[in-house]
Amino acid sequence: MEFLEACHLLAREIRGAIGGLVGTEKGGKNLCIGADGTPTKEIDRVAEDCVIAFLEKHPLCRTLISEEAGRVDLGGEKGTIFLDPIDGTYNAVAGIPFYALSVAYAEDGIVLKGFVHDLAGGETFTAIRGQGAFLDGRPISVSRISRLDECAMSVYGRKFDPRRVMHIGQKIRRWRLLGASALELSYIGCGRIDGFIDLRGTLRVTDAAAGMLVCTEAGGMVSDLEGRPIRFPDEVTIGRCMVATNGILHHKVIEYLR
Repeated sequence: MEFLEACHLLAREIRGAIGGLVGTEKGGKNLCIGADGTPTKEIDRVAEDCVIAFLEKHPLCRTLISEEAGRVDLGGEKGTIFLDPIDGTYNAVAGIPFYALSVAYAEDGIVLKGFVHDLAGGETFTAIRGQGAFLDGRPISVSRISRLDECAMSVYGRKFDPRRVMHIGQKIRRWRLLGASALELSYIGCGRIDGFIDLRGTLRVTDAAAGMLVCTEAGGMVSDLEGRPIRFPDEVTIGRCMVATNGILHHKVIEYLR
């Protein structure tokens, strides 16, 4: 089965499986500590179990790296899938309609295909390396905003020193904090926001791989806080900081962060 076709089927299964858990106390029940070192909630486990069961029947990759289960050998011929079954778990449990399924396929350390599905709103962002990015099958591209005082930017930080973003915070027109990085990266790709800064140091490959491909294939740029290429290890215990923009604003953002 082709990867993106399989992802569409997975998204449908997950929506059905978690429908009764969204916005409920049961959905937010802590079950254990996941491979990423954070609590696995009921809604996370149900969504991830859907994916693992599907991939055991349809081995689309050799290795699955998932936020909750960690590394899983699936016996496929080649390739790695990076999975966040629900990016934005807090939103899902709270009933805030901004959370997503994020799936990326990589070979030899290079992400080739990305799939981000808005589990609340139903939109699907896809990307294929070298072939562009798409929203529900239609090509998308980043905004052409070139001034910080005209841009909308998501700035994500928890328990961080706010002094690092004070200068840029005084320049940008609109702050947003939406709470699901895969969707926020995809929103840059379709021009809904102009940038995304994550200062937590906890952004993992499972959170970012698919959204990064959507963003860059749509013309955006992604880097670390110094403007250097960002690279994630193939596991979920190590996080990174990130700057993603429409490309035009990127060097300005980096300079203000410095």
